[in-house]
Amino acid sequence: MHRCATIAVASIAALVSACGRASPSRVVAVAPAGTAVSPPNGSLVIVGGGRVGPEIVSRFLALAGGPNAPIVLIPTAVGDSLYTQDCACARILRDAGATNVTVLHAYDRAQADAEAFVAPLRRAKGVWFPGGRQWRLADAYLGTRSERELHALLKRGGVIGGTSAGASIQASYLMRGAPEGNTIAMAPGYEVGFGFLRNVAVDQHVLVRERLGDLPAVLAAHAELLGIGIDEGTAIVVQRDTFAVIGASRVFMYGGRDLADSGQVYRSLRAGDRYDLRGRRQVPAQQRASGG
Repeated sequence: MHRCATIAVASIAALVSACGRASPSRVVAVAPAGTAVSPPNGSLVIVGGGRVGPEIVSRFLALAGGPNAPIVLIPTAVGDSLYTQDCACARILRDAGATNVTVLHAYDRAQADAEAFVAPLRRAKGVWFPGGRQWRLADAYLGTRSERELHALLKRGGVIGGTSAGASIQASYLMRGAPEGNTIAMAPGYEVGFGFLRNVAVDQHVLVRERLGDLPAVLAAHAELLGIGIDEGTAIVVQRDTFAVIGASRVFMYGGRDLADSGQVYRSLRAGDRYDLRGRRQVPAQQRASGG
């Protein structure tokens, strides 16, 4: 039986006080070179925005345990103050057959830190972040019990997915976090993501919005980072420091150890390609074929 509960902000005053507020004082965590990039357990489905095809949504649901698995959808990046039981942002999961969806939303960090608020996250097998603006997620959830429960979900083998803003927030370095606009690649005060991927920056819409030239400047300022640019309709599925590309377009890797595409500063990947995040290089085709 379909279940969709909504938790919203308590008042317009709380919403106004939250908007425009800088996220908690926190620096981008830098992991030692050669250490694990992704969580040792669990999976990430990171989508470059645009149309999220059925092959991407079905992979997310399968990793969560199937259509009946308890899923939490966090639409805060979208920017509305209230989400009803018929929230259109959850349609992507319901249309794919998900029957057990809880919509969880707060702009007030105190609310996101409350025990009652995070109870659905403790039961969840998967969490999905729709697109919108990254800063809203940072303002609402960074440094709260909600963020800690997201990491706990991965530790127990769950899956976290997201598209556009819900993609960039999953990295340690937050691309395009400026409240002033999404054309600003680096925004002091809004450069910290949830850190599911360590020493990584994730950009999205890279071909459609002509963003291929933006990640090199970020890596020039933060040499420890691996840059991942994902185009619309395309996703990386991350497990144990390796990701596979699925979807219609391409993924672009910056700061890796592979030879770049001819005349470019990135290495491009397509559906079916796999990438070693710790080694920072594409997995050879023969190794993929042998299951290595």
